[in-house]
Amino acid sequence: MTEKFSVSLKARPRPHHFISALTGSLAACLLLFSGFSVPAGDLAGLPVTRDDLSERDRHRVEQVIKPAASFEAAEPFEAMQGGAGTSTKHVNRDSLSHFTTNLTFKEEETFKLGNALFRKLWVSSPSSTQASDGLGPLFNARACQSCHIKDGRGHPPEGAADATSMFLRLARPARTDAERQALEEFRVASLPDPVYGGQLQDLAVPGLKAEGRMLIAYAEQKVELGDGTVVSLRKPAYSVADLGYGPLDPETTLSPRMTPPMTGLGLIEAIHPADIIARADPDDKDGDGISGRVALSRDAATGAIALGRFGWKAQNATVRQQSAGAFAGDIGISTPDVPLSHGDCTPAQTACLELPTGVQPGLGDAEASDPVLELVTFYAENLAVPARRDVDDKTVLAGKQLFYDLGCASCHTPKYVTSRQAENPAHRFQLIWPYSDFLLHDMGEGLADGQAVGAADGREWRTPPLWGIGLTEVVNGHTFFLHDGRARNLSEAILWHGGEAQAARDRFAGLDKAGRDSLVKFLESL
Repeated sequence: MTEKFSVSLKARPRPHHFISALTGSLAACLLLFSGFSVPAGDLAGLPVTRDDLSERDRHRVEQVIKPAASFEAAEPFEAMQGGAGTSTKHVNRDSLSHFTTNLTFKEEETFKLGNALFRKLWVSSPSSTQASDGLGPLFNARACQSCHIKDGRGHPPEGAADATSMFLRLARPARTDAERQALEEFRVASLPDPVYGGQLQDLAVPGLKAEGRMLIAYAEQKVELGDGTVVSLRKPAYSVADLGYGPLDPETTLSPRMTPPMTGLGLIEAIHPADIIARADPDDKDGDGISGRVALSRDAATGAIALGRFGWKAQNATVRQQSAGAFAGDIGISTPDVPLSHGDCTPAQTACLELPTGVQPGLGDAEASDPVLELVTFYAENLAVPARRDVDDKTVLAGKQLFYDLGCASCHTPKYVTSRQAENPAHRFQLIWPYSDFLLHDMGEGLADGQAVGAADGREWRTPPLWGIGLTEVVNGHTFFLHDGRARNLSEAILWHGGEAQAARDRFAGLDKAGRDSLVKFLESL
């Protein structure tokens, strides 16, 4: 190991084995957190004011993050939407895969090592390729890159194409006081199906049956816009075929999840919690119809309550937590944070639990022991945000003004200045433009999945950041959006907004074609 390598990958406290999407033995997992007691809704000591700024800094930040007041020209530094680390490389399929440009030379090496592990194909056990076995036994993908294609957005299965970048989350309601308490105290984010666990896995190692296949049936529904234009939205219905281990629990819900892009994750983690908490208005006291709620989670390293930022329902507090959960749930690989070497196998799946694991005595007590998890986390934290395009284009500026006028910026908060205390110096005190408040919002019945996860109920979703959204077609070759890819373009994605976003959606629908096109062109510039 190089000297810088040992510095950049700092030792972390031994985790409490928090599992965000609960897998394996429920009773065993609940015992791991038996000493914690924090009521739901309690911010549990999270800072509500920024404690990282001097008075001079505070004044500067307040001025910089004010909403745009003029739309005649781009705002200062608007093109550099990822701060000093923004990638200005040529636009192509690799546009979301570059490292943050203000890393040190040694950190670039660390990033590249993480990239190699992110692309690594895991194999089933036992194998002659030690340190690469442990896949599954049930799984959805063999590598992180298989789901996060080109570090961008996944897609729903099309025709004969596979469903690698989209899968079904499984969850059921609590049935006992112990289960209800575990959810309320964020010891678990959701409760798994008794047989199939927290995620439907459509692949398995040789000799083992896969759990089943996701089926999607689309129904087209016509929507007339204000100028008489008629568009068609596709409404999906989900089911499962070829169940390998008997029926699902009658109360288990199916929630489709398309893999989100990995743009700027480390910068999102570097946003001071107070800046996110300040935007929450759960009782809509200002009467604007927007009542965003803070998502809470358990920090995997400390067991303390933390601000949820990552995942479609903001159930994870850190990039490391998100990464460890994906290793276990998607690939079936254990890590120090989620030590489940049989992945999502449940006690009811005895044939799965009897298979060998990839734990190697000489390499640690997990299949992806540190520094593997550390390296992959570092890679994910330091994928650069791409530079904006056409920021001074008149149509883009007109679309930006509509973005504000329609109320889109009420949830898609344009900009932040990150904390001076961010773990990585490259992320500190950066002006960034993610276009998200990172809060939970009721998005209406049309987008409801009926599945509660962490602090989110069955109608709530985290506001997704928009930076990089305009490069989806270039990077991933499609324009599918929302959590399940039902929207075939950005206009359809907007028209699916409901609940707290209904008024903004209706204003968009009331625009003429030129107005709608200018808003979309603004989004495509991000």
